[in-house]
Amino acid sequence: MVKKKAVMIGAGLANLAAAVYLIQEGHWNGDAITFYSLDDHGSNDGSTTSEAADDYWSQQHPLENTRGYLARGGRMLNYRTYVDLMDLLERIPSATESGLTAAQDTYEFDAAHPTFDKARLMEGGKGIIAAGHLGLNNTDRLLLTKLIMMPDEDEEKLDNISIAEYFKHSPHIFQTNFWYMWETTFAFRLQSSAQELRRYMHQMIYEFTQIEHLVGVNRTRYNQFESIMLPLINYLKEQGCHFVLNRRVTEFKFKPTTMQDEITVTKISMTNTETNETEEIEIDDQTAVIFTNGSITDSATLGDYDTPATENPDYGAAASLWKQISEQFYNLGKPDKFFADRSASEWVSFTLTTKNHLLLDEITRITTQVPGNALNSFLSTEPITPLGQKDVNMSIVVHHQPHFTTQKPNETVIWGYFLYPRRRGEFVQKPYIEMTGKEMAQELIGQLAKVDPGPVNIKTKEAEILASIVNNIPVYMPYASALFNNRAKSDRPEVIPENSTNLAFTGEFVEQPFQMIFTEQSAVRSGEIAAFHFAGIPMAHLVNTPRYDRDLKTLMRATKKLFS
Repeated sequence: MVKKKAVMIGAGLANLAAAVYLIQEGHWNGDAITFYSLDDHGSNDGSTTSEAADDYWSQQHPLENTRGYLARGGRMLNYRTYVDLMDLLERIPSATESGLTAAQDTYEFDAAHPTFDKARLMEGGKGIIAAGHLGLNNTDRLLLTKLIMMPDEDEEKLDNISIAEYFKHSPHIFQTNFWYMWETTFAFRLQSSAQELRRYMHQMIYEFTQIEHLVGVNRTRYNQFESIMLPLINYLKEQGCHFVLNRRVTEFKFKPTTMQDEITVTKISMTNTETNETEEIEIDDQTAVIFTNGSITDSATLGDYDTPATENPDYGAAASLWKQISEQFYNLGKPDKFFADRSASEWVSFTLTTKNHLLLDEITRITTQVPGNALNSFLSTEPITPLGQKDVNMSIVVHHQPHFTTQKPNETVIWGYFLYPRRRGEFVQKPYIEMTGKEMAQELIGQLAKVDPGPVNIKTKEAEILASIVNNIPVYMPYASALFNNRAKSDRPEVIPENSTNLAFTGEFVEQPFQMIFTEQSAVRSGEIAAFHFAGIPMAHLVNTPRYDRDLKTLMRATKKLFS
């Protein structure tokens, strides 16, 4: 149903994309689009710690040390698959590079700094592992091949089947180089959805041939707020779009229908988080409501160098609203499958800022690679999984420096994460979730020390390294992997639900044909679909999505790697 105005609930990447397509393809005036959101950075964040300390979730847990920088998560791009994202970035100017589009900015930077990871996996006593040998046995290969070859129409056979259950006859796969790299590249856990793993196998099948070097990974010039989000926000503001921040939307009112056979939003209620006052807006017949129905960074909490991140029990702002409306209509998904079990989705990450390059230089020496190439994952010395197997303790990303436009020449910013935050450190004897920023830095130094080839071990420089740290910000994210949670295909609403007259869903908790989640690609495409629908543009005009699982050359190369 064609509309003339839009109310955006959430100002993350998906809704920003929807606004761009409404303006450029639907020929809307920007003045017809209004965003209501707690903040304007979504999951693609990056800021000074002092700026992040003012965010809605952070205000409830104030920090004593607000120095340094923060990025709660990091995402790697891939031009071959992220076709909608790159189409979007080609439409807007870069926020930092004059005369370039945001896409050209990324292409230019990436061409000058191509990724080639020399130390993808590291293990005590072995140092850098030759991870090109995936370590699969024939049962592993058979089960992976069945996933890869499963046609789309059979996908629902994987409803409510976890990765652990799918591979129950070959748990060996979880102690292979393949799994260590796959889980840490894409952030899958044993509890995650086998259905989603299948989609990744289909769209990322070419990664089999290069996963140990990450040569298919592309990176932005700076953090993803400054290189992706800020260009979008600047463009939309210039077009006249309205951004109303510090608003937590709490309720949708719907047109009453006898059989609940029509989904029409008539009123939206929200809380002004600065004044705690309730505000309401009426939705007329000419207005679309585009709602990002879940966020992986909702309820995230920060710590600092001397303080661990506390746990926030909030169900999440976006998910709470989704739950409220899903209880009124049968076809709007099941948010509890994604937000009711934190044990399946929680992470802890950290952003470490130093006032000199000592730690950076030591990591460069140990990994034999320059900053910007790395996703280094450290394998445990002893078994740490419920299956009695070794696994990755922690992973770090050493960005090309500077990672922030305001970063000083002498400063270094490093990001890392723990996929299973309840596990205990090897060098700091407590669960990662209970560690301060200093203790996470000590754990990192310990992990580096056990793979250090010498001749002078990094451990001898620990005091000097710790003295160089400006801050290290732990972040507890209870829903970081929620979008991978074990689920059925029907547990996520479609972008345009059946019987909806004015409501669309966007982001990473919506169901889209063939699309894998946890990527800027799926987020942008959901916004594109919503925009085309409400602007009356045929879906045939959507950016064409490649299907590498149907490309014979790609499949042949992957098969060769699978059996090498």
